[in-house]
Amino acid sequence: MSNIVSSDPVADMLTRIRNAAAVRKHEVRVPHSQLKEAVARLLKDSDFILDVKVEGEKSTKTLALTLNGERENARITEIDRISRPGARQYVGAGEIPSVKGGRGIVIVSTSKGLMTGSEARKQRLGGELICKVY
Repeated sequence: MSNIVSSDPVADMLTRIRNAAAVRKHEVRVPHSQLKEAVARLLKDSDFILDVKVEGEKSTKTLALTLNGERENARITEIDRISRPGARQYVGAGEIPSVKGGRGIVIVSTSKGLMTGSEARKQRLGGELICKVY
């Protein structure tokens, strides 16, 4: 593990997931934050990753993400950050994009917490587009 502090921890987590999937690793560990844990739990609920575990305590917490089973291919084909620290992207409820004709998800940070784009649309909530997954 390097000690470089990322200015965008969520993009760092998505990159680690993308790289692990590319080299067929079935598990990846990332430093813990509430936001990253919420994103990971949405990925699990949407069936893009197998499991999410929080390990360690207080300042040394890490997220252990199980991407897929030992002999399975990764369920994530594409995972991209949309809103970045230098260029935030906000949308209204009616402007939430659909990903690959509904086969993928977009994660939106709303006033009621993180949720998938379809949930946000149902609740008529707009917000910041965090990432898209397919």
